[in-house]
Amino acid sequence: MSDTSATQSWDGAIVASALGLTALGVLMNYSTTAALEIGRTLPTLALRHVSGVAFALVCAVFAARAPLALWQRISLWLWAGAIALLVATALFGVEANGARRWLLIPGVPFAIQAAEPARLITALAVSALLANATPKSLASWALLQRVGLLVAPPVLLLLLQPDFGGAVMLCAVVGFVLFAAGLPLRVLALPVVAGALGAALYIAVRPYAAARVRGFVDPWQVAHAEGFQLVQSFVAFGRGGTFGVGLGNGLQKLSYLPEAHTDFVLSVVAEELGLFGVLLVLGLFAALCWAGLRIASRARHPFALLAASACTALIVVPAICNAAVVMGLVPTKGLTLPFLSHGSNSLLCTAFAIGILLRAGREPAGAPHYARAAAPARRLARA
Repeated sequence: MSDTSATQSWDGAIVASALGLTALGVLMNYSTTAALEIGRTLPTLALRHVSGVAFALVCAVFAARAPLALWQRISLWLWAGAIALLVATALFGVEANGARRWLLIPGVPFAIQAAEPARLITALAVSALLANATPKSLASWALLQRVGLLVAPPVLLLLLQPDFGGAVMLCAVVGFVLFAAGLPLRVLALPVVAGALGAALYIAVRPYAAARVRGFVDPWQVAHAEGFQLVQSFVAFGRGGTFGVGLGNGLQKLSYLPEAHTDFVLSVVAEELGLFGVLLVLGLFAALCWAGLRIASRARHPFALLAASACTALIVVPAICNAAVVMGLVPTKGLTLPFLSHGSNSLLCTAFAIGILLRAGREPAGAPHYARAAAPARRLARA
């Protein structure tokens, strides 16, 4: 198979997976939000999601047409803008459920959740930094410190909101970029261990985080408190069986399952479409992941490889974690499911990630960069 036909094949897999997940997202958003709008003439929330999808498609096309060199040049400026958004959220954000994660900006039709763009932009900034590193400097502590200077500010600002799940996701995406860049595992082990110790300390000193861990360890003992969400998710999976109770016929979304249209939309999929629907969703994410990694492994220069890796991780890692949360495999965190969860912030950032990923697969070859991109690409090809 030629490089051109292979690229078109992986591009097709990305587009098909993204469109399939987007279509499911439209259906599930209508199903989960219709019950919240009984008595209204129009399904406002569902229409808002559809308008977000339309805008996201425009953003994906723009990102797919913009040269990767543009993202590489402006990544630090975008990073500074993301930090400014996080600071503004900390100072002027809207507080809900004990957290300040939303920022209302005049003229913007939806509340800004700065964690979403911060994750994408920080990953691109780290990719731009690593793309200019030599193979020898990848093993240096100086480079790791520079990466830390890019990652630490958004992580600390997210923890102040508090948004522990968002901070963990940002670190996980950056960690995957470091792995894709060819960072030696002995060097990569230090931030991993430090992150794990930091997470344990955070859980120990934050009562809400410790409560979520208790709800995860034995949700049935605290089914009316910390374990309520997880127990209701289990009920949704149990009711769905193999083929579900039918689209729109689920009961858990009727005030039993909190955040059914955002964090726990996969539970509604399980109830209404059954195991078949859950496997369809996970299968589409798996196809997108595989195609994204193949695009990264065939990249012709370092930034294309790292940007493709970052964008793939930005979509797939939150999807894995969201699925693990609703199935009771990890403690509950406020994480959206890309493409399916209600919310314009996640949709738009996911669309930009898809566009950049597609562009990375078609970026013109640059002979001076190809040799440097080859070694990390082989690591990704084996992953």
